[in-house]
Amino acid sequence: MEELKSAMHTWIEIDAESLRHNLASFRARLPMPTRLCLVVKANAYGHGVEPIVSCALKSGLVDWFAVHSLPEARQVVALTELPVLVLGYVPIAAIDQAIHPQLRLTVWNAATVRALAAKAEACGTVVPVHIKVETGTNRHGVLPGDVVDFARLITSLPGITLEGLSTHYANIEDTTDYSFAARQTEVMEEVRRQVSPLGGDLIVHTACSAAALLFPATHHDLIRLGIAGYGLWPSRETLVSASSLPEFTPLWPVLSWRARLSQVKIVAAGQFIGYGLTYRTTRTTVLGVVPVGYAEGYPRNLSNTGHAVVRGTRAPIRGRVCMNIIMVDLTDIPGATLEDVVTLIGRDGDEEIGAATLAAQSGTIPYEIVARLSSSIPRCVTGA
Repeated sequence: MEELKSAMHTWIEIDAESLRHNLASFRARLPMPTRLCLVVKANAYGHGVEPIVSCALKSGLVDWFAVHSLPEARQVVALTELPVLVLGYVPIAAIDQAIHPQLRLTVWNAATVRALAAKAEACGTVVPVHIKVETGTNRHGVLPGDVVDFARLITSLPGITLEGLSTHYANIEDTTDYSFAARQTEVMEEVRRQVSPLGGDLIVHTACSAAALLFPATHHDLIRLGIAGYGLWPSRETLVSASSLPEFTPLWPVLSWRARLSQVKIVAAGQFIGYGLTYRTTRTTVLGVVPVGYAEGYPRNLSNTGHAVVRGTRAPIRGRVCMNIIMVDLTDIPGATLEDVVTLIGRDGDEEIGAATLAAQSGTIPYEIVARLSSSIPRCVTGA
C-alpha cells in the first residue's frame, strides 16, 4: 500500500476499522428484526462506492444498501447480493433497467408505477416498491391523504408488490427542538395504520442518521444510515443532543485526504502569491505547492483562510485556491521538503483537520465537503 501511495500525488484513505466501529455502534442500538441500510449515494458520500461496499460487506453488519439513482444502483448490485433500495427518481424511459432481483424502487408517481408494472410483468417477474410519503419536506412524495389510493393502485397491478413505506425528516438535524419531527412521525404512524391492511407485512423506514442516533422509536423495520456511518455528525446540534444520552458512542471519521508537496521554494518578502494578488508575503517565506484544488474538491472559499497539515504542523493556505493547485506556508515547519505528505482532511500527529472544520470555515456542511471530493482521486483502504 505504501509503495502504491508513493506514486500518487493525492489519495483518499478509507479506514475500514472506523467504518466497522460506526456500523457496530448503530447495530448495537437496533432490535434484531430491524435492518441496517447503509446509504452509499453520491459515491458513498465521497468515500468511494467500491471500497465502502467491500468494507461494509466484510463487517457483516449491513443488511441493505441504498442509492439515489439507477446508475448508482447498477454499480452497487455488481458488488453485492444484498437488496439495494433506489431512493431517487428513475426516468420512465429507463424503467426496464430497474428490473433486477436485488432492486427496490421508491415511488410517488402513478405513471412510474404503471410503467414498472407493465415492464416487470412482460419479463415475468415482480419488483418490490416503497411508497415515499410526504410528511413535511415537500420534495418527492405522496400526500398522506392520497397514500391509500396510491397503495391500492400498486396492489392492483401485476408485476409489482408493495414492500415498504418511507418518509424523510425535514428538521431533525439543524435544531434541538424536535417538535416538527414528532409531528412527521405521527403522520407516518397514521399512514402506516391505514395502509397496512393493503400491503401486509410492510417495511416502514423513516430514520436517517440523526433520527437513528436520537430516537429509537423511529427505527421501525429499517434505518437508513448515511453521514454518521462515515463517522461524521449530521450537525453540531445532533452531537450536542447525542452526547447527553447514556448510550453515547463517539463516531470515528472514515476518510482522510492527503497529497504531496510538488514544489518547495523560497519567496522573498513583499511578493504576491497566486491569482488576483490576494496575498503578499511579509517575510521571506518557504512556500509549498500542493497539486490539488477546487477541481478535486478543496473549497475555493478557503483561499487565505484554510490550513493543511505538514509534518504534524498546521500550514496556512496562501493565495487563492486554484483549479488544481493550492499553496501553503511552510516557513514555520523545519525540514519540509519535496513530496512530504500534506493532510487536507484527517490527522497527522497531534493535529487534525476534520471535514466539519473545513465545512465551518467555508460556510457549508460536512456532507458537501466529502460529497464533492473528486471520484478521480484514488481511494485506498487501510485497517482492513
